[in-house]
Amino acid sequence: MNASRTARDRARAELTQEIKNEARRQLAVDGAQKLSLRSVARELGMVSSALYRYFASRDELLTALIIDAYDAVGEQAEQAAEGGAPRERWRKACHAVRDWARANPHEYALIYGSPIPGYAAPQDTVASAARVPMVLIGILRETNPSPAFEGPPLTDGLAGQLRALGEQVAPDGERIAPDLPLETLNRGIVVWTQLFGMLSFELFGQFVGSVDPTDEFFDHTIEQLADFLGLPPAR
Repeated sequence: MNASRTARDRARAELTQEIKNEARRQLAVDGAQKLSLRSVARELGMVSSALYRYFASRDELLTALIIDAYDAVGEQAEQAAEGGAPRERWRKACHAVRDWARANPHEYALIYGSPIPGYAAPQDTVASAARVPMVLIGILRETNPSPAFEGPPLTDGLAGQLRALGEQVAPDGERIAPDLPLETLNRGIVVWTQLFGMLSFELFGQFVGSVDPTDEFFDHTIEQLADFLGLPPAR
C-alpha cells in the first residue's frame, strides 16, 4: 500500500509540474489574462476534466504559479544576502533579484506587473511574497543604520501605518520590525519600491534610448539607495 501510494504521489507531483510548466510557457506567449485550464489541457493531450483534479480553477493555477515565482526570487535574494557586511549583502541581494527578473521576465510580470483582471490573490501568497522585503528588513534590523541626512517629518497618518506594519507578524512567526525606528522602516519601503520600479523600467523597455544598457545605472542606483538607507560604506 505504501509503495503504491508513493508511486501515485510521485506521478501526481510530476504531472502537476508538467501542468505548471505548460502554463508558464503560455504565460510567455499569451500573458496571464488568456491563460485557461482548457488550453493547458489541450497542449498536454489531456481532457479538461482531468486537469480539474489537479487545479480546481484557473485562479488556483495562477496562485500556484505566483507562489512559485515569489519563492524563486525570494530564495535567490536570501542566498545572496547570506554573510558579509550590510552594504555588500544589500548589493548582492539586489543583483540576485535583477538576475532572476531578467532570466524570468514573464514570471516577474506575473507578480510585479499589472494586476490580472478578475483575479484576487489569496492569503496563501503572502508568506512567499514577503521573502524579498524580509531580506531588506533583516539587513536593517541587524545594522541599525544612520542616514546621512534627515527626511521630511512623518505625518501622523503615515507614522501610524508604519507602526502597524512593524507590529505585523512575519512568516517566521516574529513581528516584522517592532524595534526599527519608523523613519528607517519608511526608508526601507522607499528603496524597495525604487528597486522594483527600476527593474520594471528595464524589463518593459522604458530605459531604451536613455541608460541602456542599464548595468552601470543599476550599480550606481543601488549604491545611492544604500546611502539613503544609511548602510555603512564598504571597507
